[in-house]
Amino acid sequence: MTVEIICVGTELLLGNIVNTNAAFLAEQCADLGLSCYYQTVVGDNRERLLATVKTGLERSDILLFSGGLGPTKDDLTKETVAEALGLPLVEDASSRKLIADYFAMRGMMPTENNWKQALIPQGAWCIENKNGTAPGVGICQDGRYVFLMPGPPNELKPMFTESIVPFLRKLEKDVIASVTVKVVGIGESAAETLVADLMEEQSNPTLAPYAKTGEVHFRITAKAESREAAQALIAPMKKELEARFGAHVYTTKTEVTLEQALAELLMGKGYTMTTAESCTGGMIAARMVNVPGISQVLKAGFVTYANEAKAGFLGVKRETLRTYGAVSAQTAEEMAKGAAQAAGADVAVSVTGVAGPDGGTLDKPVGLVYIGCYVRGQVWTTEHRFSGNRAKIRESTTAAALVQLRKRILEYQAKEGEGTDGRE
Repeated sequence: MTVEIICVGTELLLGNIVNTNAAFLAEQCADLGLSCYYQTVVGDNRERLLATVKTGLERSDILLFSGGLGPTKDDLTKETVAEALGLPLVEDASSRKLIADYFAMRGMMPTENNWKQALIPQGAWCIENKNGTAPGVGICQDGRYVFLMPGPPNELKPMFTESIVPFLRKLEKDVIASVTVKVVGIGESAAETLVADLMEEQSNPTLAPYAKTGEVHFRITAKAESREAAQALIAPMKKELEARFGAHVYTTKTEVTLEQALAELLMGKGYTMTTAESCTGGMIAARMVNVPGISQVLKAGFVTYANEAKAGFLGVKRETLRTYGAVSAQTAEEMAKGAAQAAGADVAVSVTGVAGPDGGTLDKPVGLVYIGCYVRGQVWTTEHRFSGNRAKIRESTTAAALVQLRKRILEYQAKEGEGTDGRE
């Protein structure tokens, strides 16, 4: 069966609120085996909402609505859906009691417009809202199903998972499963070229690439009568991607991030780490601190923006700074070495560059970054040229630093005979 997600609210169109409900509902529907072909955001306007509802009813089996069930005049979802279906609104006694109880428990008196929330289309059923005053609504007409849910995520999510998911499970027999193969150290175009034949031949499972800063993700999705059968369809393609990308694959678990995979790599060998940052201003350390239990690994983080700090905290030679400048491979190397020594860490990563928008020269333009990696006495430096605004350059530098550190640890381990594939 096909499902369509319709999120109602002018605040979504204006960008005042991020539409997390659509992402949540889409993911849930995929797990249920429901094919979602359309997502729509429409403002609090009767004519446009009515047109959206009518279009959805013509092309989809299930419509999932979010928002517009409140007590005010601009909450139009229920009234407009009822109009599109040709159904009058009638008061639901159980909904009215739940609303009354909600206010009574809080020692408050409902205003007259709150009772509007007790109205539902004739023949529909009420879905209890345990976290707010706006009940949900379920409607079945001519083989199509319509579900209306409140907009606040803390109300929508439990309502959907507890009350609507069990109903939808009965409608769709198939299950959709997916696996994400995450790749670093290879560009998006090159990565897609390596799997072009697989994408041309795909049917079930399907393969879809997603580019992120410093990474390329490949999502393998299969549909079958059970999760086990779907996973069996996924397995050969997953194995093929791992063979083609090799050490560039850092995980095949959707929930694992690059910093988490790096932390697990360090923890597996008992290595400790530190960071020495100039242009990123602590962003690399912040990424690592996202990982629970990182205190086992991360000993310290140095933000040495000024030359005095590079020299004072990290021991970068003043001669190096005078001769080569703060933005140089030589400075990045000494920053990495100095950070490891100062923190007593096994590995260190350093970054120094021109984040812009000012400060660039012909020799050292905006976007020029040097990354240094120290692993137990060995040091590597790499030059990078990033584009974009200041925020983008800093974000790209942070991602590249994590990629480079992972790469150098794997190279060191291979040289020293410490077997690992660096994968979480």
